[in-house]
Amino acid sequence: MVTPFDPQGAIDEQALRAHVDRLVEGGVSVLMPCGTTGEGVTLSPEEHGRVVGIVVDAAGGRVPVVAGAGSSSTRAAADLARRSVSAGADGLLCVTPAYNRPSRTGLRDHFLHLADAAGGRPIVLYNVPGRTAVELDADTILELAGDPRFVGVKEASGGLDLVNTVLASRPEGFLVLAGDDELALPVLALGGDGVVSVAANEAPAPMAALVDAGLHGRLDEARTLHRRLLPIMRANFVESNPGPVKEACHILGWMEPVLRPPLARLEPASAARLRAAMEASGLLSGDDG
Repeated sequence: MVTPFDPQGAIDEQALRAHVDRLVEGGVSVLMPCGTTGEGVTLSPEEHGRVVGIVVDAAGGRVPVVAGAGSSSTRAAADLARRSVSAGADGLLCVTPAYNRPSRTGLRDHFLHLADAAGGRPIVLYNVPGRTAVELDADTILELAGDPRFVGVKEASGGLDLVNTVLASRPEGFLVLAGDDELALPVLALGGDGVVSVAANEAPAPMAALVDAGLHGRLDEARTLHRRLLPIMRANFVESNPGPVKEACHILGWMEPVLRPPLARLEPASAARLRAAMEASGLLSGDDG
């Protein structure tokens, strides 16, 4: 989920609550606040807890809320985990710690510490080496998957090698989720379980339909939806996420295009490419089904 801010950069609770309703009514099955797309790293710990609490309250039990709880510091990540649990989160999405580049042992111990801090809430691992400069390898994922506190992985390394390896050896019930919208259909076709989606902020119903079709073997339908949404999936990264998706939500009239520094609003050329992609994907025609 994106985190809406008002023109002064404060959390826009009204827009956030409206976005929760929009996503749930569009068929999104889980809400994930305070992750990469939610600008979680620019929120104070107090704001983090507040955003999670608003999302939990607005969801009203209609869908689970899995809150981002990541930091370069294990101690800080554990604090965010506890705050998220206190705010009512049903689970946690825990990214690898950026910049430090810990060893395999350090990574494993980091996640075990977060599991201890989570108070029994399930944890989804998050592998995104392009942002964190550290990769959570298949052996470590599978080792942690043997602990029932870890229920899945969001895999955003940009390829399918790790997905294939984990799918071949995962324990029953351990979820493999695409971390890139463009790879949602390939991951589903390989036997994966869904996607943690950026594009679902702009197009919740079509993205939910794509995943449902992929999960139930309706691959022709899934391919059609994938091809329709491919322009916006790509345009969402014309500049650093979440700049494009938040601009798109502004174009749709849903929230201000405000980002927390050091992120900045899109350059005009990027905004033009984004609008063209929205038109190509049917997002400006009222066709949101």
